Amino acid sequence: MTRPPHASHLPLVPAAAFVLVWSSGYISGPAAVHAAAPFTVLGWRFVLAAVLGASLALALRRPTGMDRAVLGRVAAVGLVMNAVQFGLMYVAFDLGLGATLASLFHALSPVLTALLAAALLGERVTRLQVGGFAVGVVGVLLVLGSDLGHAGGPVAVLVGCLSMLTLSLGTLGQRWIGARPDLLWSAAVQFAVSAPPLLVLGWLTEGLWPVSDTHRAVVSVLFLAVVNSIVGLVLLSLLVLRGGSGAAASLFFLSPPVTAVLAWLVLDETLTATQLVGLVVAVVGVGAATRTRRTPAPVGARDDAQDVGTQ
Repeated sequence: MTRPPHASHLPLVPAAAFVLVWSSGYISGPAAVHAAAPFTVLGWRFVLAAVLGASLALALRRPTGMDRAVLGRVAAVGLVMNAVQFGLMYVAFDLGLGATLASLFHALSPVLTALLAAALLGERVTRLQVGGFAVGVVGVLLVLGSDLGHAGGPVAVLVGCLSMLTLSLGTLGQRWIGARPDLLWSAAVQFAVSAPPLLVLGWLTEGLWPVSDTHRAVVSVLFLAVVNSIVGLVLLSLLVLRGGSGAAASLFFLSPPVTAVLAWLVLDETLTATQLVGLVVAVVGVGAATRTRRTPAPVGARDDAQDVGTQ
């Protein structure tokens, strides 16, 4: 049995497509909440994604590979990774958090996950990871500047940070599952358990039909479910197959600049010179920190694509 190749040897087209799909989630998310309320948008997104994921798993005859205990753990982690993490980020979008900042927060997540693993699980963390995270935070602070009004205000920024923390905790939770269930079935379960609480929360807090632009809302939900959830999952699966479970994490640092370009083209978001410098600083910090994770996994190591999740 051979080790998976180094992440730098990832196939170019799938890797580029994954970065583009991942980054597009920070564009489609704000677009969706401009057309409908955040919890309702997410609820219907996960309904559709669950149906599509399960249908694809059935069509490919993928084995479930989950007993009752594993199923319960997969569902619990899915609630954190999808319902809570995305719920927080979409509320931040609704409050005015920009796409580039949201992408920066999530780009820091793999490094934060490593630091949390060191603090909570006693795992080894390198000085480069600590330093990279610190540099990344400095970059984010430069992008934020002294006036948080352009970022939706302090509450939007705080909720975005909580989403980043939840993503990291959910990533650690994947290890608690203690098994390697099929990726498609696992994702379908996690989508399915996340939809009902979000829909109920939406009905209670947003109303039965909190939609201001039906056409835009429908297109956004379809894009989120099909492209960001399912296509992103398939690309991630391919990258993990070719490069190991650290493959997608090694690409995280590319998302903020790609998101910034997409946000400028689609959402008309612009960055000042200082914010551009902050973006570069943050990307360098995250890139340096995640580079330490680009080594091939030892034979027999857990190789789970869900350590990254979907956008």
